[in-house]
Amino acid sequence: MTTDAFLADCRARLAFDLLSNTWNAVVLWALRDGPRRPVELRERIGGISSKVLTETLRRLQFNGLVDRLADPEAPSRVEYRLTALGRTLLAPIDAVGAWAFEYGDDVMAAQEAACTTDPRSPRPPRPASNYDTSPVN
Repeated sequence: MTTDAFLADCRARLAFDLLSNTWNAVVLWALRDGPRRPVELRERIGGISSKVLTETLRRLQFNGLVDRLADPEAPSRVEYRLTALGRTLLAPIDAVGAWAFEYGDDVMAAQEAACTTDPRSPRPPRPASNYDTSPVN
């Protein structure tokens, strides 16, 4: 892959957009050991509301990363599982997690230094996305 792949509108940017959402990677990682009901996911993840979890699961389903499994005998019983495509993201998520574990303190120290040395320091801009990875309503 050339560096141009990161500059042009391309698949690499689509992947970065999928992983840049706060909850996408967390939910995918929480599903790595098998299907889970939403309540199990909330317990496993912690700090995520039902609304945000539902939105995240719908977005992941829309992008082909998660399957929704409804029990035909109990329609209110729903589980979610990773698709084969969703499983392919586990290695990159693990790599990013390993990087964060190794360098997260350095990043936080740099942020702290920037905030304490210059109180006028602007907050970093939010990245703009060229790809809408949310479900169509």
